[in-house]
Amino acid sequence: MTPDGERRIPEATVSRLPIYYRSLLELSDREVATISSERLAEMAGVNAAKVRKDLSFLGSYGTRGVGYDVTYLLHEVSRELGLTEDRPVAIVGVGNLGSALANYKGFAARGFRIVGLFDSDPSKQGEMLAGLTVRPMDAIADVAKEDGIAIGIIAVPASEAQRVADLLVEAGVRSILNFAPVVISVPEGVSLRKVDLAIELQILSFYQQRREAGTPEFSSSHT
Repeated sequence: MTPDGERRIPEATVSRLPIYYRSLLELSDREVATISSERLAEMAGVNAAKVRKDLSFLGSYGTRGVGYDVTYLLHEVSRELGLTEDRPVAIVGVGNLGSALANYKGFAARGFRIVGLFDSDPSKQGEMLAGLTVRPMDAIADVAKEDGIAIGIIAVPASEAQRVADLLVEAGVRSILNFAPVVISVPEGVSLRKVDLAIELQILSFYQQRREAGTPEFSSSHT
């Protein structure tokens, strides 16, 4: 139990909630009213028992013979993920990846509002991208103060990543998503997630090689 008496949600469950959310959005768009744990498990790539256990942490148990109410469950998962609130986001590094992230329309639909774009390259500073002006690194603190940056996305080369993380932390940003191919450190109390595209490609290469060799695969579904 957490100090305030709420049941603590395991990290593995938290990692699956966005997958359920994506599946529920798809169902909602198709105007599906209810969903069984078996069908949701199939869409999410897990087993039904795991779905039922995960959703029980949210207080959602479904109705026997009917399943889960999609609209209600979508709201509960959204609330648990904090998607019912506005989350100002800053992207540091507007190269190919940073530009693609800035132009992605799906963030706004999920409550993530891009409020700042930053780059150390003077030739990029002052450019307009996705309706925002690219600003120098030393403007991070000002934007954080004005717009209350909740999440900082690092999309710079590995050599710059730690410096960017330090700037974000100094500006009061407490959640960081790192796309740079390097391990960075942040103080206690700052949440850090790493997305390493090279590692993901290498994992896919492993499964592809086994398929080509006719070797049985390990399960590649979500854990």
